[in-house]
Amino acid sequence: MKEAIEGLKPASLWRYFSEMSQIPRESKHEEAVIAWLESVAKKLNLPYRKDDVGNIVISKPASPGYENRTPVVIQGHVDMVCEKNSGTVHDFRKDPIELVRDGEYIRANGTTLGADNGIGVAAALAILEDKTLAHPPLEALFTIDEETGLTGANSLKPGFIKGKILLNCDSEEDGALYVGCAGGKQTDLFFDINWEKAPQQMANVALKISGLKGGHSGLDIDQGRANAIKQLNRIVWKAAEKYDFRLYYLEGGSKHNAIPREAVYKLLIKPADLANFETEIAKFEKILNNEYKDVERGIKLTVENLNEYPKQVFTKEFQARVLNCLYAIPHGVKRMSPTIKGLVQTSNNAAIVSTGDKQIRVLTSQRSSVASEIEGLADKVKACGLLANAEVVQSGGYPSWTPNMDSKILTLMKKVYADLFGVEPQVKAIHAGLECGIIGATSPGMDMISFGPTIEGAHSPDERVEIKTVEKFWRLLVETLKRIE
Repeated sequence: MKEAIEGLKPASLWRYFSEMSQIPRESKHEEAVIAWLESVAKKLNLPYRKDDVGNIVISKPASPGYENRTPVVIQGHVDMVCEKNSGTVHDFRKDPIELVRDGEYIRANGTTLGADNGIGVAAALAILEDKTLAHPPLEALFTIDEETGLTGANSLKPGFIKGKILLNCDSEEDGALYVGCAGGKQTDLFFDINWEKAPQQMANVALKISGLKGGHSGLDIDQGRANAIKQLNRIVWKAAEKYDFRLYYLEGGSKHNAIPREAVYKLLIKPADLANFETEIAKFEKILNNEYKDVERGIKLTVENLNEYPKQVFTKEFQARVLNCLYAIPHGVKRMSPTIKGLVQTSNNAAIVSTGDKQIRVLTSQRSSVASEIEGLADKVKACGLLANAEVVQSGGYPSWTPNMDSKILTLMKKVYADLFGVEPQVKAIHAGLECGIIGATSPGMDMISFGPTIEGAHSPDERVEIKTVEKFWRLLVETLKRIE
């Protein structure tokens, strides 16, 4: 672990990131990392306070001569998306993240890295620790459960933070300053399963799709990557025109904000049809790899024999309803922004399908920088569910962050970046949920910006952070604090 970060700068930031990587911090299970932050505050002899949900803010007085400058909040979230490769043995509730130096990057061994947003948290702690820096009065705000519902930000009470400038450290592109983000909503479909007794003397198999890149459903949705659920359902839906099989289990995806990388459908099929079915699946594998040859590295379809024979299967009518609904639900980019080049305005992620004893649940996530388009797309998914006689539950709404191109902190940071690195930074909005809009709602008049180092593959086991950009991010943060009036 220490070998991976040896010699990296700034040493204090990487040390805190390494320490944090030892602490389990899956979304909704952040108790250990919050306790660690409290211990850091005590060690640094800095005052802190914690709210009812677990958000914590650590305060640091201004450096000499900076007492009358505008108070600043440095903010990051403590939770991480916990994804691992299918062959990786790892328990996110207790096992540390194993850091690996891979050339110019730091990654994890078969799991998500947690640089999102561990680097931002580590930077804030390194700022709190360093007594040589020039800065205004500081608050370091650490929020919980950003990844699965923005719970921490949504629970903030007015007055919990007192700063007037918010430096959100949760963006993932060096050379970019973010001034806006998408809002979002979640639409869940619940199908009450119609079971019947399983026919006997059938071949019992699992059809699996794997090898997909997946990725962040906001940041990567415009890459055109394959959705494991949508593609597996497409295959099975088409196969149903030729073969008389009976499904009894659907599973795919794991997080509302991750593009599904793997999925499995379990079914019974006539033994006489199995060979032809496997041939069809092999053909589909070639089709998918041809369709996605420019964005995926190797899609795999497998048919595996299963030993444990099911007692019941879906009725034919129910099977058809679910397959039709999953085929009809949209996935991917719906509209690009007409005003900000390259920005996805509206998208949908068909994120999860899971089978219980009594219900199948389909979870989808809608994003847009236009509130009415969130509602429109969510209602489109709702309509698919209603046509298939599903119960529809919509929840988890969060606001967008409207760009302010006259922002003082934006003007300052553009100049700081240009002075430090000799080039102008890009000013962008992001098709993902940042906490800025929510925090701004509880702190009226807050001037906000989001920035960070280059992080690739967030929310997937391919996640990695570019080492040199971490040092650039640190220099930008330190110099910005120094120049704030």
